[in-house]
Amino acid sequence: MSSRGSTFAAFGTAVALLTLTACSSATTGTASGPAGTVPAAVATSSPDAGAPPGAEILGRPGVGEPFTLTIGYTDTPKLDEFEVTVDEVRCGEPLDPKVLAHAADSVTVPSPTPTPEDGKQFCVVTMEVLNTGKGEAYWSADGAATLNVDDTAYSPTQSDNDLAKAYEEYRSDQGEADPSSGINPGSKGPEHGIFQIPAGDKPTTLWVASAHLLETINGVEPGYLVQLTPTD
Repeated sequence: MSSRGSTFAAFGTAVALLTLTACSSATTGTASGPAGTVPAAVATSSPDAGAPPGAEILGRPGVGEPFTLTIGYTDTPKLDEFEVTVDEVRCGEPLDPKVLAHAADSVTVPSPTPTPEDGKQFCVVTMEVLNTGKGEAYWSADGAATLNVDDTAYSPTQSDNDLAKAYEEYRSDQGEADPSSGINPGSKGPEHGIFQIPAGDKPTTLWVASAHLLETINGVEPGYLVQLTPTD
């Protein structure tokens, strides 16, 4: 299962290493990408900018427009299907205080309030995931998505994934299903991705692979290039 299944004790350890610094209005990324990024496709002006090089683009939905992930497995005929809708992407704002308070209650010693790296800002991506397949299945965004600023792609760090898991645990305790832990056919629940991009930048696309990982032994997985800003 995904690393999102780690306990919040791991989250507490990870965020304790972050210093209490405010979001600055510092630098922007380049086509080559700063440390902690992964290369995205071709030039900024290309409609494929944000997709991994060589990846098949299955569609370009917008925010609020559902798309279908079909995930197969090499060692079983099982096929998982999900309908995913990106509800919103919020950047440069504090993380949800209710989530952080709930997370602090789950450990003996509350951790410092998580802050992004110097010159970075948090972006919280909220999605709804519906299991449209024939059996219980799980899906999480931690290894299958990048948030892109033009042609520079940003993957979540482990501490980002732990923070995203805290959102799932909070929503789960409110009675909602958790796709990252497994949901039954016909059930749906929220999924979150937390990314760090340069402060002052605005994300342009979200790449979502139709798989559990961006790249597998079969190569770069196909996926969807969700449009976060109007295209020309």
